[in-house]
Amino acid sequence: MTLITGATGFIAFYLCKRLLTENSDTTIIGIDNMNDYYDVHLKEYRLSELQKYSNFTFIKGDISDKQLIMSLFEKYHFDTVVNLAAQAGVRYSIEDPDAYINSNIIGFYNILEACRHYPVENLVYASSSSVYGGNKKVPFSTEDKVDNPVSLYAATKKSNELMAHCYSKLYNIPTTGLRFFTVYGPAGRPDMAYFGFTDKLVKGETIKIFNYGNCKRDFTYVDDIVEGIIRVMQKPPEKKNGEDGLPVPPYALYNIGGGTPENLMDFVNILSEELIRAKVLPGDFDIKQHMELVPMQPGDVPITYADSSALERDLGFTPKIKLREGLRKFAQWYKEYYKT
Repeated sequence: MTLITGATGFIAFYLCKRLLTENSDTTIIGIDNMNDYYDVHLKEYRLSELQKYSNFTFIKGDISDKQLIMSLFEKYHFDTVVNLAAQAGVRYSIEDPDAYINSNIIGFYNILEACRHYPVENLVYASSSSVYGGNKKVPFSTEDKVDNPVSLYAATKKSNELMAHCYSKLYNIPTTGLRFFTVYGPAGRPDMAYFGFTDKLVKGETIKIFNYGNCKRDFTYVDDIVEGIIRVMQKPPEKKNGEDGLPVPPYALYNIGGGTPENLMDFVNILSEELIRAKVLPGDFDIKQHMELVPMQPGDVPITYADSSALERDLGFTPKIKLREGLRKFAQWYKEYYKT
């Protein structure tokens, strides 16, 4: 029995779908509050896809509701928990900090408490590449010091890692945190650059290229993220005692990133080419006429770059899907979904 929080969210949707498709013996309880941070119709679309599976049960609720979370753990006694519910977005954390504290701090605390009172075999949770903040050393390694977040979102994700380590140590709960790097793909989040850019370009509007185009992002296709999560689900950190006879925290932390940071200008050019190819944009579309170079946004960083060698070492997996292939799939989905 598996609990997946944030089930109608982007990554959780793909995770649920793959687990449900590959193993009919899998039973998934999905919880989501279906908030309106972005277009709820997209969440409803994902939910309708998941509800085609008889072994999927959906509960509309919020992980910040401790009584609800405790009652679910008491009822279902989950073997595995994958916490993907979170208030996402770096820039929005400047506008509405309360949403981040409620979901990312209180909500995650409730999950940890439930895992303590109703022990699970494995707790996997989403962290973020944003924890690296303004780190200058690249690629980013999980061995790096990450004590200088540049957004509240990043601070909440670092807090999750600290809280998980504490509960692993105190209560011997196997926990694994996954630092995701700029996830993209079909049916993704409209607030992400590739999706937001597409919406604007379709309307003939201008897109803003931050830091005058001098940004690099380690884009990671959603299928690669899901593969990483599934491998982590299958291999929880080992429970063992140290020399003092006390439990060594069964705690792990991995980056999941493409490992090839792409320049933002190159990314925009590839995106426009694939949108033209999918006939989302007209064949004579000139992307240069629709770009505005602007300064860096508060909370942003100039580069993200994952060292995912630990993931390869421990779980035999490295993200494989290249940016053009991933953006092509997104463009095709966009054409079909929005009937442009």
